[in-house]
Amino acid sequence: MRCTNCGKRNRAPAAAAGVPRCGDCRRPLPWIVEAGDDDFTDVAEESAVPAIVDFWASWCAPCRMVGPALDRIAGDLAGAVKLVKVDVDRAPGLSERFAIRNIPYLTVLSGGRVVAERAGAAPAPELRAWVDRAIETAGRESG
Repeated sequence: MRCTNCGKRNRAPAAAAGVPRCGDCRRPLPWIVEAGDDDFTDVAEESAVPAIVDFWASWCAPCRMVGPALDRIAGDLAGAVKLVKVDVDRAPGLSERFAIRNIPYLTVLSGGRVVAERAGAAPAPELRAWVDRAIETAGRESG
């Protein structure tokens, strides 16, 4: 991924104890990863920061509209959130576990617990407000 501050290309692991930082300027990087049935616990539930989980599918037009907005939000909130993308067609176990019936389906996990969830597409400002409220809730519940 490219640092939004200095432009340097960096690599970031899907799961880590802290948050990824740029190798040059040390600013937090947008943390956008994919997860599936096998690695979801490590990648999302044990995340050091709240994880926005985007349950989506490649054939879903509303999912393709929400995806770029979530990418921007993850960039704006670099160091404060992790965006975890779960392709429901490749992760049937997670789809069942979270009872996914409609996509896009978004959830925010903090400390391994769901602190917010919503189904359906929404404009970018509405998604950002929802994420901000979820992070605030996560902070209250952890602190």
